[in-house]
Order: sequence, then structure tokens, then C-alpha cells
Amino acid sequence: MSSREPSEVTRVESPDPSSHATNIYDAENGQDEWLDEEDDDDMDFEPATDDSEAMEFFDPAEANESDFYDVDDGLSGVEIGLSANDDDHVEEDENESQTEATGTERPLINSVPVGRIHGAFTTSGNPPDDDDDPDNGYGSRRRRRGKASKERYPTVPSEEGGRLMATGTFGESEHYEDRLRNRKGRLTTRLMYRELGISSHAPNRANKLVAQSLIPSSNADTIIHYNDRCYSGQFSDDGNFFFSCGKDFKVRMYDTSNPYKWKYYKTAIYPYGQWTITDASLSPDNRFLAYSSIRSVVCLAPTDPTLSAESPLFLDFSDMGQSRHDRFRGGHSNFGIWSIRFSGDGREVVAGTSNQSVYVYDIEAKRSILQIRGHNDDVNAVCFGDKSSPHILYSGSDDTLIKVWDRRSMGDSREAGVFMGHTEGLTYVDSKGDGRYVLSNGKDQTMKLWDLRKMMSTEKASKLDPGSYSTGFDYRFMAYTEAEYQPHPYDCSLVTFRGHRVLKTLIRCHFSPPASTDSRYVYSGSEDGSVYIYNMDATLAGRIDVNKATHHSRPKNPDFYPHQYEIRTSRNPDAWKTCVRDASWHPDAPVIAATSWNGWGMSTGTCTTHSWNDGAEDDESEPKMGMRVNQRLEDDEDLYDRPQRNDRLSRIRSRLRSQVVRAADDDDDVVW
Repeated sequence: MSSREPSEVTRVESPDPSSHATNIYDAENGQDEWLDEEDDDDMDFEPATDDSEAMEFFDPAEANESDFYDVDDGLSGVEIGLSANDDDHVEEDENESQTEATGTERPLINSVPVGRIHGAFTTSGNPPDDDDDPDNGYGSRRRRRGKASKERYPTVPSEEGGRLMATGTFGESEHYEDRLRNRKGRLTTRLMYRELGISSHAPNRANKLVAQSLIPSSNADTIIHYNDRCYSGQFSDDGNFFFSCGKDFKVRMYDTSNPYKWKYYKTAIYPYGQWTITDASLSPDNRFLAYSSIRSVVCLAPTDPTLSAESPLFLDFSDMGQSRHDRFRGGHSNFGIWSIRFSGDGREVVAGTSNQSVYVYDIEAKRSILQIRGHNDDVNAVCFGDKSSPHILYSGSDDTLIKVWDRRSMGDSREAGVFMGHTEGLTYVDSKGDGRYVLSNGKDQTMKLWDLRKMMSTEKASKLDPGSYSTGFDYRFMAYTEAEYQPHPYDCSLVTFRGHRVLKTLIRCHFSPPASTDSRYVYSGSEDGSVYIYNMDATLAGRIDVNKATHHSRPKNPDFYPHQYEIRTSRNPDAWKTCVRDASWHPDAPVIAATSWNGWGMSTGTCTTHSWNDGAEDDESEPKMGMRVNQRLEDDEDLYDRPQRNDRLSRIRSRLRSQVVRAADDDDDVVW
């Protein structure tokens, strides 16, 4: 940001909790607090003014009068170049290895300013026809960059990432003899070398190598089907609990003390949600679950199965201690919440909001005690830097910046430092929990690893304009090609990971857990229906193909997708599509749970469990792999295709079965 004013911070001292009544949100009077739907980052769109993503911005001030063509004058003398786009989408099972579009397109119109000519092809008020390229979709124009060269991309494998792997901070590395001889790749071989005492490593290091080599496979153990899109899902820190958030404003909770055999726990409801549940966070003691929607109110529900979760406690983040009238007058209540996290001690909840702010809510005081207006766009992701301390905060925004906040030294209302390197907005930020390493996902189709010791100073960042390195790319409805990518000249990240797609929604990324993987990997969901698992040197360690594992795992039912989210194509309407929005690695077992938009037209959702099985396609135990269950983990025959039967014959049989047969007297004639 150029010539920025210091971030505005509103701080309120925590009063005596006993002096405040329980903060129950007034639903009847809360209608004015609802956020308009046009503020939803995941659902709003702008109708495109042209069909081609390759359009250049047209500036009337820079054009000559002779360059203008009027539609009424016809198109004589106008040179028009057309190109076919061979990046059409077909069903995912025919493109299992597809990662991201790499081809570039020639401009549809080469000789005419688009501001004058687009009216000849489109009708006012109607979006252009995208039957040939559903990925172009609806969206505004954006700046185009020159043709990309392979030299622009970071080197893979990353030298810095390789050094991190060698330090032992991110898992153990293979002995050089094993790498040269390409041995001990399978689990059985590793165990044999360890038991024979001829391992190249000490016993404890050998055990870590065994654990971190167990990467879950694409085959799904269980497919949990939801009738609405699934937005997020995470295991608890101890692995005994899992929750998933849906677009139906419900959070389902499961007992995962046995990670291979889940049990349905309970369901919590957001009574007055808007559009969807955006995020959820579990308290460190697993007693409470906080979950948010596109409103300023967070719900807090108990996880105890004996307590009802249908009437949760409401935490109003717009309450900074002022009167309700002042909150409405100042516009402080009219915002939505995109991301929330519990502090390590469970006393506070931090939130990233649509009003470009970070809030900290004190649960005992029943109000927000800190508001940081430190970004120029929506704050999509927040987290605490260290589980043992609530002082360090990270926030990622659509202004492309990750900011570091130290609550102990904010007298000048400015951030402690900045991570600059993404060229598009942030979708998620995750901390390793050691107060040092941070991971982020960006709409520039990259995931980046950061070191707190190498962040950019506030003084240097204040002299730069991050918007000048962005293209204005709309990740919800546009494709991202190689021509879009350009390295940030002030990138201070350690490693850049590429290969997954961050499109359509705020896709999340995470560090792998220390117990089951020794923190060896980072992983992310992807719009192409997969979970990508990377080594720290940016090489691909594994890929879980959720689309392949769930393909056609429920029959078509128009009742479950009355509203079409995806742009329809004449060739493949209502195709089965998958977008993995979130994934969670069990802390103690080689199991990954992936929550996805998944189904016909991508309008329903799934949560799939994937475990390590040494490459086996199936197992001999019961239940069989790929078992389909409903949200309560019950067998549901509606999830399986049933053979077509003669409708007339079925109706006759149904009527016969429903008829009551009168018992005949001895003198009556019995007719069969």
C-alpha cells in the first residue's frame, strides 16, 4: 500500500464478567444486522461483458476517434480473429491427471476496442453464451500480462525447502545410501531392516520414517453424503472428534476415537445464518464449538451429547461495549465473518471479517475487546501464531497481504510485519503452532511457506502498493492460465508450491500433523477434485483423487440440485463434479478426511475418509471400501442406483399390498 495511514485499532478493556448479562442475540430485532447477499465472497458474481478472458482493458481517454466503430455502421472493414478453445471440460473421470490449464488463447477481437464492439455480440442484460468454455464463466475484465515463460516459476525441487527437510524440523530424510540404491520404499522392507538392526538410522528415526511414509490413498473407506455443499471439516487436536459444516447451516459432529469407524455424535444449528456456515473452530478442551456465517454473530454450542445444540449461545462481535443504537449508526454491525479461531487457552476467539477488520472476542466478557482495521479488503483467514500464547495473530486478506500482529506492541496501531509474495487474494492461513512457520493459500494458484524471521518490515511495506502486482482475477468464475502468473518482485516466502487449483471458493491448506507424519508435508484441497500433498521442497508427495473415489456414488435426483451453481454446457449438463474445499489429517493415524462440493452439478456435498492401504484396491474386511452412508452414518438405499422397473406393474403391486382382505365366513364363497 502506498502512503497508507496507520492501521486503526479499537481496543476495549475487559470488564468484570459478572457485571454483564448473558449475551443472547435478539433474532426479532436482528433483521437489520443481516449482511446483504451482494457482500458474499463465495456466491456473488458480475455478468461478463465479453466472452474472452484475453480481453484487454479499454481506456477511452487513450483511444483516437478513428479507432471507434459503431454497431449501427456494421462490421465492414473490421478484422476479427477467432480461435477455438481446446480447454473444454469433460467429466472428471476422463481427465484424472488434469491439473490446470496451461494453454493460452488468442484474443477474440484483435482490431477493435472491446468497449465499442461487444454490443454487437451480446444482448443487454444477458450474460454471454459460454457453451464452449464453461470455465470462462461470468466475471469482470482484468489486466493481462505478457506470455509466461518457464523461468518465471520457482525451481522445483526448492533448494530452501530441501535445506528445511535436512534440518529435521519437517520430518526425517532418507539416508543417502537408500536414496542412491532406491531401496526400502515399501513398509514391509522398512520394518524388516528395522527389526534386523541394519537400518541406516537410529531406531527412533527409523520409526519416524515408517510413520511419515504412510500417505493415505485415493480409495475412499467411507463416503458420507450430504444434501447440501460441505464447506469445511476438521479433526480435533486429540483426534477423538470431527466436525463438518454444511450450506444447510448445520454442523455435524462425529466420534472419531476409532478413526476407521466413526460414530454420529450430534448436530448444531445456526438459526439465522446467511448463505452458508463459513467456518468453525473447536475449543482446546473439546467442550465448545464456535461456528460462523456471513453475519457479525458467532454461535457457540456445547459438544456434550446430553446438552442441546439447537439453541446455541450468540457471540456478537460487533459489540465493542457501546449501545446497540451506536453500533447500528456507525455501521459496525453490518459485516460478515469469514474465518474464526479459538486461542490456545480457549478464552478468546479471533475473527476475520468482510469490513476489512480483525476482531478479538473475550468469551468471559461477552464482547469484542479488540478491532484492528488493518487491511484494504476482506479478511478471509485468521489464526493465532502460537498455541501457548494469544499475543501473535496472522491475518490474510484479499489485498494479497498476510499481516503479523503483536498485541503487546500495538501502541502505534501498526502491524509488526508483513508477508508479501502473493499476487492475488489470500484464501487461507495456517500456523504450524511453533510461532515461526506460516502456510498460506492464494488465488494466484500458489501455496507459500513463510518464516516469521524473514517477514518484511512495516516501513518497507508501507512504501509499496500491493494492488499494482495483481491482475484483478476473479477466482470464482475465471480460469487461471500460465499467462496470468508473474513472480512478485518482493516475494519473501521460503517455498512456493504449485499444482493445485484455488478456484471457485476459499480453498484451505494445512501442515501435516507432527505425530502421524512428523510434520513432513503440507497439503491443500483443489478445485479439480483432489487433495495435493507436497514435500517441503515443493515436490508432489501424493495426490488423493476424491472425484475418482466418489464418482457417480449417488443417483441423480433433481430435488437435491434445484439451483444450478455451475455454468451449464450443451455437451455435459449437470455433470458430476468435485471441488475439495477442505481436508484434515488425523493427528495419530494415516487417515485424511476430505470435505467437498461434490455431486451432480456440484450442488451436494461429501465427506470422504481415505486411509493408507499400501496401494490395495480393496480389503477383505467389512464393511467394504467405498461404503455410502448418509449424514448420520446410516445405510441409505437412496444412495444406490436401483434397477428400473415397470412403473405400471409397480403401482398395481403397491395397491394390492395395501388392500385389506376381509376374513371370510364359513358360508361365504372364497374367491381367489
